[in-house]
Formats: sequence, C-alpha cells, structure tokens
Amino acid sequence: MTRWPQHPVLYEINTWTWLHDLGERYHRPVTLGDIPEAEWDMLAASGLDAVWLMGVWERSPAGARIAREHPDLQGSYRRALPNYDPQDVVGSPYCIHRYVVDDHLGGPEGLAAAREALARRGIRLILDFVPNHVAVDHPWLAQHPDYLIQGTTRDLQSAPEHFFEAGGRIFAHGRDPYFPPWTDTAQLNAFSPALRKAAAETLIAIGNQCDGVRVDMAMLLVKRIFAGTWGARAGRPPAQEFWWQVIRAVKKAHPDLLFMAEVYWDMEWELQQQGFDYCYDKRLYDRLVHSQPARVYEHLTAASEYQTRLVRFIENHDEARAAAMFGPRQERAVALVCAGLPGARLFHEGQFQGAQVKLPVQLGRRPPEPVDSDLAAFYRTLLAELRAPLFHEGEWRLCERAGWPDNPSYTSLIPYCWRHGGDRRLIVVNLAGYAAQGRVLLPWEDLKGRAWRLSDPFSGEVFQRAGEEMVDPGLYVGLGAHSYHFLRLDPA
Repeated sequence: MTRWPQHPVLYEINTWTWLHDLGERYHRPVTLGDIPEAEWDMLAASGLDAVWLMGVWERSPAGARIAREHPDLQGSYRRALPNYDPQDVVGSPYCIHRYVVDDHLGGPEGLAAAREALARRGIRLILDFVPNHVAVDHPWLAQHPDYLIQGTTRDLQSAPEHFFEAGGRIFAHGRDPYFPPWTDTAQLNAFSPALRKAAAETLIAIGNQCDGVRVDMAMLLVKRIFAGTWGARAGRPPAQEFWWQVIRAVKKAHPDLLFMAEVYWDMEWELQQQGFDYCYDKRLYDRLVHSQPARVYEHLTAASEYQTRLVRFIENHDEARAAAMFGPRQERAVALVCAGLPGARLFHEGQFQGAQVKLPVQLGRRPPEPVDSDLAAFYRTLLAELRAPLFHEGEWRLCERAGWPDNPSYTSLIPYCWRHGGDRRLIVVNLAGYAAQGRVLLPWEDLKGRAWRLSDPFSGEVFQRAGEEMVDPGLYVGLGAHSYHFLRLDPA
C-alpha cells in the first residue's frame, strides 16, 4: 500500500484486551499471529482504512510492578473491573521497555502476520510511538544516559516523586508541565542531538512494521514547551524543532508513513506545520461535550487546509466512553457531526456496541458489557455510508444557515455537504436538547431548474424539493432534540 486516502476511517483496538477476549471466545490462547480469519473479515466489513493496534510494544516489568502497587490506580481498576486480580495489571502500554512486539502478544512474527492479514483486506496498520519518555528500566538508562534528563542527589532528596536513581545516576521521571510525573517512566531529552537521531532510527524501524504511527503527547517535544518544562536541565535549545528534524529524516526512508499526533492546548496547526499529517481535534471534542452548538459551528469555519488534517473522534482510550458521556440520542448526533467531517475519522473498539466502561490502560482484561443493538445498527449504517468515494475524495463545504428574529434555534443546527461528481450528500444535525428550525443554504447553483429527491438511509424518509428553494432562501429544516438528516440528493 502506498498513498493514504485523504479522509481515512481509523479504528483503535486495545490489543492486549482484544486478544484476551478472543481467547475467551475461542477457548484457546490467541496472539496476533493466529487470529481467526473471520475476525479480520469482520473488521474489513466495516469499511475501515486503517487499524491502530494500541499497545503492542514490550511492556516494562518495573512499570507493571509500579502499576500494581499504585493506590490511586488500584481504585480505578476496581471501578472498571470489580473482580480484578493483580495479575490483570499488565502495565501501561505507554511505559515501553523496548520497541519490540511483546511476546505475550505474539512477538514480531505475530505482528507481521497481522499486518499481512490486514493488507490482504486493504486495511493499513498504525502503531504507537512515545517520544517523551521510556520505562524506568529501559536499556537506554544504562547504555545512553545522555538521551535522558538527569538530576542531582539534591534533586532526589528534595523531590523524590520527580526523580529516581538507577545505575548510580539520578534521572527525572517523565511528565507534562501541568500534571504530576509518571513515576513508571524516565524523561527523554528532546534537545539532545543523540536522542533525536535515536528517535528517528526507532521510527524508521517502526515504519518497517506498519503504515502509520500515532505519536503520544507530541506537543511536549515542541521547543518552547520543552524549554518551559525542563529549563536549564535540557541544555541549549537546538536550532530546529524536534519534529521537523525527526519526521523529515523518517520520511526519507518511509515517504508514505503517516504521522498522527496526539496534541492538546490548541497546538494542532503548529504541529501540522512541523510535519504531522494529522493531529487530534481535541478542541472539537471539548466543544461537543461542554460548549453550545454555535461554538461547534464556529470551529468548523476554519480553513480547509487545517480541517482536512484533523482527527475527529468522540472517544478513544484517553476519553470517557461516548455511550456514558452523551447518552443514546446525543451520541448519534455527535457521531454524525464528527464522522462526516473532512480529515481522519477515529472510532474506538467497543464504541459501536455501546460500551460504557473506560478501562485503565494498565489492565489486560475488561468486564463483559451488553451490546446496544440499536446503536450497533446505527453505526453499521454510518460506516456503510462512509464507504462512498464521495467521503474520501469529494469536496466538503460547511453550509450557511438562517433563521427568524423570533426563533434563534437555527444556531443549534450543524449543516454541511459533500460533492463528488454527480454524487451529493447533505448532513444536518441538531446538537441541542430541544427542537430547532432553520433554513440551510446549499452552495450548489446547478441545483436550480429542477426538482430533487432527498433520501435518508437512517430514517428511510424521502422528500422532494425544488432546487431554487434549496439555494435561496434555503432548505427548510425542522429537527427534534439531537436529531439529524443524512440526505442523498438525486434528480427527481
């Protein structure tokens, strides 16, 4: 596989727990190398462009021990898995001991077999890269201490939660500037030329095993952020940004390797300019959860070159489960807003079935949950629609909307449209918890002069409207709370 589609559909799988579930279902141990063909076929039937196998790298034995003993984490384990056993705590997938596929998951040979099985079905593979830190027992601490942020005996005495001793040296724990340190990790030094070279070499080796990388907390390596976090301990800032230098080196070896950044603090555009193909759209997620619909619409008015390089989601392993956060009707509404936008569309294992338990990443087992069959049917329809070439190669436009002086409810409507040749779609979502009415102005002048048939695959409804009306004054839309239209336009 070479060129990625411009607007791919991505699917995140918690690899360790997925294989555990398959083992329970098939009554035998299952690794990446011997997954039944029927399981790959089910993934392919969803129309996915890529699968992100989260957490394949070798987990740290020291990190797993810390995770088992951490009192706060133990509380989260009990909430998610009331009957959890210490052996269920396998350690964080972001506390990496080595970038070698964990033997428990099938090792490098198992991953190669999984990648081949996906490729036969036209599905690409995404793996993790953690640039900010490594496990406290990573070989680099002994072999390459210059790759890491180091401290002094006084640092260890005054801030033992921030520093630790290993091999006669004092190292800093990994952290971001707004939270306590991750005590199972050691902080890498983004300003070290040797570390930058090693990071590029690691990514090139990862690129031999997959088609894309999801980069954890990518903004922490930006020069101004890193300098603000570590100050003089990091040394003099290099002339070049970390990502500009590293991604450019990796792309020479793997020009088609996709780089997807987990990024917060409104730094998406900055990371795009430093070489990332896609960046998390955390701002959209936060507005869907916390803001008025008008703020969501405002977010979507950004320039297309920015919009097309964002990753849209309503859940992933770091966020609450969508079914628990939004509720049944609202989840459908926000899912439609995200899934139909330009950029990458990220779905999370269990999202289609209505899973509600947010599992701590340190656990290797999860509780059984009932399947919401109505929600699963909704997602089947949505994924089937997203397979149309229009949603991968077409032109996306945010539509203008209008209302009346005595009825401002139209500001709760999120309308947008796609066009690819003669294929057209109009999606209108009411994000409010009350009914909304308004007019949606379609941007296609060639609608005029004929009648159009508007059909909705979700509701089965069919409407007939005049092209002149849809262009000006606009298509009248009335939607109940958290309701939507997903309309295909065909000449009547």
